[in-house]
Amino acid sequence: MGARTTILLPKVQSLLDTVGENIRLARLRRKLTTQQVADRAGITRTTLWQVEKGNGGVAMATYAQLLLILGLENDLKQIARDDEMGRKIQDINLLVKKRSPKQ
Repeated sequence: MGARTTILLPKVQSLLDTVGENIRLARLRRKLTTQQVADRAGITRTTLWQVEKGNGGVAMATYAQLLLILGLENDLKQIARDDEMGRKIQDINLLVKKRSPKQ
């Protein structure tokens, strides 16, 4: 049985490319080699390279581990934090209908 491949929308791929580039830049700013970061994260250099290239096949746990290694784990807490659309949908359902007057 072959491995499944997720087909990513261009917008999602662009986001992953940006996240990977940000992780790479964070590593370089800290003057860490790919081998140092890979060893600390418990992954191979190839997997780190895939993350930095925005490969969608890498597990989210790997991204989380790398953010922790780089001291950026709090950035994960920002994902879907301000769900503006969800709050609007919820508020529409909370509107109270007018009741008929008491008799």
